[in-house]
Amino acid sequence: MMTELEKVEKLRERANVTYEEAKTALDEAGGDLLDAIVILERQGKTRRPEKSVYSTSYEDQEDYVKVKDKVYQQQTGPRVGQTLGKVIRKAWRMIRTNSIQVMKGDQTIVVLPCVVFFLLLLFFWKLVIPVMIIGLFFGFRYSFFGTNEMDKANEFMEKAGDIAEDVKKEFRK
Repeated sequence: MMTELEKVEKLRERANVTYEEAKTALDEAGGDLLDAIVILERQGKTRRPEKSVYSTSYEDQEDYVKVKDKVYQQQTGPRVGQTLGKVIRKAWRMIRTNSIQVMKGDQTIVVLPCVVFFLLLLFFWKLVIPVMIIGLFFGFRYSFFGTNEMDKANEFMEKAGDIAEDVKKEFRK
């Protein structure tokens, strides 16, 4: 049998209330712990426990994943929607935070945000791509700059410019 002090301590821990609130509720419940907890709940005095509680039961785990689902996911890899979403978010971030620069020699001709350039490519690709290629033969160079490093795209643009210069040299011979 528990002493009154042990009951007060247990009630205080379970309901996360002060000693005084636990003692009053226990007296009101006639020494019954369960009734005292119900009384405290009705009075709105119970608070969540401050310490973390860990459990192995299914109901207590918010982020519980069935083992069968986890194994399936590991065997099949990420779903297409997840991978595609990541790619689209990354592309959108790059398009938003970068610009394309058109130069001839050391002189900057035009600077466009990549969003504008992407929209031009999307709607007028039959015009934009040939104009860019023809521009390479007239000495125009293209490069990307901004918050994201676009080294590979700039390397590609540089190689395209070099190829255009080589073709021009061969044609002149």
